[in-house]
Amino acid sequence: MNNKFLDCLALTLAIIGAVNWGLIGFFSFDLVAFIFGNMSWLARIIYAIVGICGLYLITFYMYMGSRERTQN
Repeated sequence: MNNKFLDCLALTLAIIGAVNWGLIGFFSFDLVAFIFGNMSWLARIIYAIVGICGLYLITFYMYMGSRERTQN
């Protein structure tokens, strides 16, 4: 996680995705589908980008593990 801009962008998009899932879970309201249409090509692209950001953020755990080893 050396690219600060990419890290912040991925985290922001993952947070947006988490808020959307929270809205779905609590209120059965899909904000992305409301704004862009139910499974339209644009909504599917947004879902895919948020998913890719979530996968990218898995590297955060590797970063934290290597950081702990260097501090000890």
